[in-house]
Amino acid sequence: MNIQTPVSEQTAAPQPSKAQEATALRHDWTREEVEALFALPFNDLIFRAQTVHREWFDPNEVQKSMLLSVKTGGCPEDCGYCSQSAKYDTGLSASKLMEVEKVLAGARRAKEAGASRYCMGAAWREPKERDMPAIVAMIKGVREMGMETCMTLGMLSPEQTIQLKDAGLDYYNHNIDTSEEFYPSIITTRTFQDRIDTLERVREAGINVCSGGILGLGEERQDRAGMLMALGNLTEHPQSVPINMLIPIEGTPLGENAKIDAIEFVRTIAVARIMMPKSIVRLSAGREWMSDETQALCFLAGANSIFVGDELLTTKNPGQDKDEALFDKLGLEPMPAHRCPSEV
Repeated sequence: MNIQTPVSEQTAAPQPSKAQEATALRHDWTREEVEALFALPFNDLIFRAQTVHREWFDPNEVQKSMLLSVKTGGCPEDCGYCSQSAKYDTGLSASKLMEVEKVLAGARRAKEAGASRYCMGAAWREPKERDMPAIVAMIKGVREMGMETCMTLGMLSPEQTIQLKDAGLDYYNHNIDTSEEFYPSIITTRTFQDRIDTLERVREAGINVCSGGILGLGEERQDRAGMLMALGNLTEHPQSVPINMLIPIEGTPLGENAKIDAIEFVRTIAVARIMMPKSIVRLSAGREWMSDETQALCFLAGANSIFVGDELLTTKNPGQDKDEALFDKLGLEPMPAHRCPSEV
């Protein structure tokens, strides 16, 4: 059964000009250049980011995505920020992979709430072969609803990557979290290069890459610059770049970290937009802590995607009523599916 959305039914993506293609895309950023962007006067940085944003996107459209944990807890990794690691006592019980129909029922509710992308995450180091048929069925079922699909399942084998591609997966999420230098301070059970290798495998299979990081891990500005440089210098920019604010979880090594400065968070959004102009930049975890004003600055800096719904995996998120009120206040409209100019 062919579940690919017919071209005639898709919303046409903005077509880049030759000038955009020639001058806007770079994959050779230096640390000095990225740190110089961070150091710009705030008004100059935001103006530059918004100018780039308007070249590629409708500035008043923001994608609504929904995230569901299809397998929670019990992960053998030691990511220092994660409530789902089996190595930490966070009070979270491990669960088995959800039944396919329950996942699809959630997708239907997400679509009714205005979401155009459905993201499914499993707390694994890597998926087991016995779980792949259910994963494939979830992807196919969500695509049949006309929604974009995204999965985050940990590391993938070449064979699993092809299975996901054949199922029609639109995006695969695998965050690099932070700079290569700071990474070992946060995670020891897999390397930074392991993550880069997975991203390359996904890209080579023809699946859109979703990869970003987390701010507030205890990193310095140079680490935020290093994270964006690693993403911006990939062979192809990630089609989605989620920027998360750490939500400290009691029981994890980072459970008492201080909240990152809001202006520094906005600066990171702006630098990501300048460096990766064609990418969807998602304002991800941490919105529950953000004021309307902070979120408005993030949209002005080039963020054009959010997660909607009351929860993000195991943490709180602003509810639908709050987001609808924010969109109305700012004059924002939901972005239709298949609008990203860099989709494969």
